[in-house]
Amino acid sequence: MSGKRPTLADVANRAGTSTAVVSYVLNNGPRPVSDLLRAKVMSALDDLDYRPDGRARALRRPRRWRQIGLLVPDLTLPLFGEFVGRIEVEARARDHLTLIGNTGYDPERELEFATAFAEVGVDGLLVVGAANAPQTANLCRRERIPVVWMHNIRGAVEADIIGVDHVSAGELIAGHLRDVHNCRDVAFVGGVTAADVRHGDRETVQQRLEGVASVVGQDLPIIRTDLTPSGAYGAVSAILREGGPPSRALVVGTYGQTAATIRAVADAGLRIPDDVRIVGFDGAATDYGRPRLTTVQQPVDVLARAALGRLLGENPSTRGQFVPTLRVGETCGCVVSTPPG
Repeated sequence: MSGKRPTLADVANRAGTSTAVVSYVLNNGPRPVSDLLRAKVMSALDDLDYRPDGRARALRRPRRWRQIGLLVPDLTLPLFGEFVGRIEVEARARDHLTLIGNTGYDPERELEFATAFAEVGVDGLLVVGAANAPQTANLCRRERIPVVWMHNIRGAVEADIIGVDHVSAGELIAGHLRDVHNCRDVAFVGGVTAADVRHGDRETVQQRLEGVASVVGQDLPIIRTDLTPSGAYGAVSAILREGGPPSRALVVGTYGQTAATIRAVADAGLRIPDDVRIVGFDGAATDYGRPRLTTVQQPVDVLARAALGRLLGENPSTRGQFVPTLRVGETCGCVVSTPPG
């Protein structure tokens, strides 16, 4: 066979039967097929590596609901959970169901999910935090599936990314420490290279680090860690055991590691923000911590609407980059008088 996808006719020719019989075997009816003929068809299916065209099936059946695929890197992180919740609501309002794949920042798993979604006939694909952008883009191009990228990607594609400017986010948080608290003595907690982080959002952390360094200086200390909470706790605790906080303020590259950093500082007997200021990115329900976390946040609702609008052709020219906002809490040293909520 050539590189083209095998058809029902190819299977029928290999099995020595008709396309109708092949269809009966695939759909388990409506007419019976003898065991001998069924075995021949199944053997032909295996020989040709035949896979039903899910998109063709989807087009043939009447339906109110269409469907999109949504790939996210880590459903345990609050930011990505917020993205999923908001995208699902926005998609449902447009009569689209959402199929979700949790990739774990694993390039192979991302491509497996994208392939599976193509086979069931999704009408478009949203990819949040792509770990395998070039191959996923090639698959979508080959299968003629619209794709929109969100948050960040690993690898180059010829498309804008719907997300915030993470360099600006780093500049925003560092500028707050410098301008409001006169604090330039800053260290950064996070992993920014493949040696630090294999499966994780190191591109976003690297961009945030770049923004912080542009404000406080390129020589700022980096407490290197993978991007797990346990990694941050261990790395920060080790630094503190060596003689105290490395800097007057810690900027933590991911929300998932912020709580671990706060715990490491507290376990060392230091006070926040009196001894060490701690600031971070993203997060959910930050009002209810004590002290409240100062964080740069992404406009999740706006990003979800923009991504779906581009995917479904409602706003194809939507700009890709949006502005993050500073949510001031108490971990930076500010006094917040408003009640939670």
